[in-house]
Amino acid sequence: MRSLALVITGAAALGAAAAPLGGSAASGAVVKTGLPNIHVLPTLQRHADCFPPVVVSVACGGAGTPMTWGGGAVQTSPAVYIVYWQWNGRDPSGQAPYQQNFFNSIGGTTWPASQTQYCENATGVGTTCTTGPFVGNPAGVLKGTWSDNTNPIPNSPTDADIQAEAARAAAFFGNTTAASNANTQYIIDTPQGNSTSGFNTQWCAYHGMASSSAGGLSYTDFPYQTDAGANCGQNFVNSGSAGLLDGVSIVGGHEFAEAATDPNPGLGWTDSVGAETGDKCAWISIGPGAATDVSTAGGSFAVQSLWSNNDNSGAGGCVTSYASAGNQH
Repeated sequence: MRSLALVITGAAALGAAAAPLGGSAASGAVVKTGLPNIHVLPTLQRHADCFPPVVVSVACGGAGTPMTWGGGAVQTSPAVYIVYWQWNGRDPSGQAPYQQNFFNSIGGTTWPASQTQYCENATGVGTTCTTGPFVGNPAGVLKGTWSDNTNPIPNSPTDADIQAEAARAAAFFGNTTAASNANTQYIIDTPQGNSTSGFNTQWCAYHGMASSSAGGLSYTDFPYQTDAGANCGQNFVNSGSAGLLDGVSIVGGHEFAEAATDPNPGLGWTDSVGAETGDKCAWISIGPGAATDVSTAGGSFAVQSLWSNNDNSGAGGCVTSYASAGNQH
């Protein structure tokens, strides 16, 4: 059975883009070395290979095994920075305003609140927390955007290229120390038609950690999602034009939650096969944990559920709303 988590070792595993991890930024923070793991969200088609047509949320994510702490950091106050790399005003699907509205309004709601049970100080077998620091759920997680139309983008940027752009973003936003980058997430939005090899055919987005002179940089490679259509969530929740951008918030929310709970993939919270909190609940269309719309001050957005260790009296489950351990679904 294929693991839903798809923890990839080395950039070459992404597809034809067989380039080494690492690289350097044109200015500001310099990427020193690429850390060994990145973590991808498989396309709906690849995810379906894991199991029969019956939609079973955890079949590829450890058959219900709980998340355990790997001894590394979590993000206690996630802060999102979005880079529109060489978009030059091209956004035929309207992804940018939808994405910004999502991140401007999703923080502090009950959707990501389930992730606040995870911490840097797990007890016992590492599945529960009694003391912090805990993953945070602050309002207003979007801290800035940058339309980078100066630095050229390759036709098919490698992971090294994405890391280098994240380093340039850290410099642009003035996050030049390890402390200032402890909670940052740099989402690198590549333009329509310019995606890393493997997008659409294998994966929808991925997150990783780059080691730089400004500390560890949590980054997400986020291609132009509507290029993949239904493979990456278009109309997964809503039909017609209302669902055109479903994948932007489903995939974006997936990576956001995982970058908060497992910013350096494998050292935060994962299950026994390496699945992160979003992986265990990805692409559920019916039944408990099914993807749904959530309403925020910024609008209505399609989201997937996230794994909660303390759901179902500690048995765990996929939830889209979390008010407390005893009030979640």
